Amino acid sequence: MFKFLVYPPVVFVIILLFCFLISALLRKVAFKSKKISAGSKESYACGEDNYNHMAQPDYSSFFPVAFFFTLAHVATLMIATIPFETIKSFAIAIIYILSAAVGLSIILKR
Repeated sequence: MFKFLVYPPVVFVIILLFCFLISALLRKVAFKSKKISAGSKESYACGEDNYNHMAQPDYSSFFPVAFFFTLAHVATLMIATIPFETIKSFAIAIIYILSAAVGLSIILKR
């Protein structure tokens, strides 16, 4: 009779409504500040004055390293899960290892 309650969209809507209800109930007991101090809208930096930082982060060196680790981990996962029952699967594993090594060497040369 109530099988529709286990459908993912219905469960999502029920949980969403429950979260809105909990949020509305907790909003009534949440702390509300009456006065706004001068520094309440500024970020806190361990007691130091907030000043403009001149350093701009550059992620150009991050992406090759992230790609290296992604390629290495995926290659390890694929090689570890290949069944070694036939020569054909062993040949596929060797080809995969060689292609991963070529990809990693291209990344490391840059």
